[in-house]
Amino acid sequence: MKLILAFLKLVRSLNLFFIVLTQVLFYYCVLPFVFRHADYLPRLVLQPQLFWLLCLASLLIAAAGYIINDYFDLNIDQVNKPEKLVVDTIIKRRWAILWHWLFSFSGVLISFYISWKLNNWLIGIANAGCVFLLMLYSTTFKKKLLIGNLIISILTAWVILVLFVAEVELNLSPLAATQLAMGRLFKLTVVYSGFAFIISLVREVVKDVEDMEGDERYGCRTMPIVWGVNVSKMFGAVWMVVLLSAVIILQFYVLQYRWWWVILYSLLFIIVPSVWILLNLYKAVIKQDFHRLSSVIKFVMLTGILSMIFFKLYN
Repeated sequence: MKLILAFLKLVRSLNLFFIVLTQVLFYYCVLPFVFRHADYLPRLVLQPQLFWLLCLASLLIAAAGYIINDYFDLNIDQVNKPEKLVVDTIIKRRWAILWHWLFSFSGVLISFYISWKLNNWLIGIANAGCVFLLMLYSTTFKKKLLIGNLIISILTAWVILVLFVAEVELNLSPLAATQLAMGRLFKLTVVYSGFAFIISLVREVVKDVEDMEGDERYGCRTMPIVWGVNVSKMFGAVWMVVLLSAVIILQFYVLQYRWWWVILYSLLFIIVPSVWILLNLYKAVIKQDFHRLSSVIKFVMLTGILSMIFFKLYN
C-alpha cells in the first residue's frame, strides 16, 4: 500500500485528474455545444473510443514528465520539500527511469495510433514533441530563466489544444454552418487554452519563488534568483491583471445571452479568488505565503475548468 501511495505521489495523481477532467469536460460539454445542430453539421471527428485513448496518451505523457522531473530534481527536492521525496527513498531511481520510458513510449505509440485512425499526424508528432520538451525541461530548461515556465504553460494549454487539432483537420468544409461551428470552436479553444496558459505561468513563477532556496543552492537561474522576488511578483501580477481583464470582458459578452448563472459563478469562483491572489501576491514575503498562493491559483485553475459544465446546461 505504501508503494502504491508513493507511486501516485510520484506521478502527481491530482494533476493527472485535472488533465482528464479538462479533456472530458471540453469533449462532452464544449464540443456538443459547438456542434449542437447535428442535422446539418458533420459528426465529431474524434469519436469516443479515440477520445479516451487520447486521454490515456495525455495521462501517460504527463506522468512520465513528472517522474523524470523528480528523477533529475532529487538534490533540489531534498532542500525544498524533503518530506515529499519519493525517488530514491521509496522508489529506486532505476525503477523511476524505467517507468518514465515505459509511459513515454506508450503515450507516443497511442498518439500515433490515433493519428493513423484520423489521418492527422500532427497529434502524434506534437505528443512526441511533448515528451522531448518534458525531458529537456527536466534536464536543462527548468534551471533557466523563464523558458522552463513557458514550456510548462504551453504544455498545459496543449491539453485543450490537442482536442481542437483533432477536430479542425478533417472538419473543414465549405458549408457555412460548418465554418461557423469551427469558428466558434476556435474561439472557445483560445479562451480555455489561453486561460490555462496564463494561470499556469503565474503558478510556475510563484512556485519558483517558493522553491528559491534549493534552486539557488544547485545553480538554477530561475526568475526570482536572476531578477529578484519583487520583479517576479510584478511579473505574476501583470499576468493576473491580464487574466482578470479577459474574464471580466467575457462576462459582458455573455450578458447578451442572459447566462446569469455563468456570470455569478465566474464572479464568485474565478474573479474574486483572482483578486485575492493579486492582493496577496503583493503582500507575500515568506515561503508559506507563496505556498498558499500556489494552492489558491490551483483552485482557480479547477474552477476555470469546471466552468465548461455550463455549456452542457445551456446546450
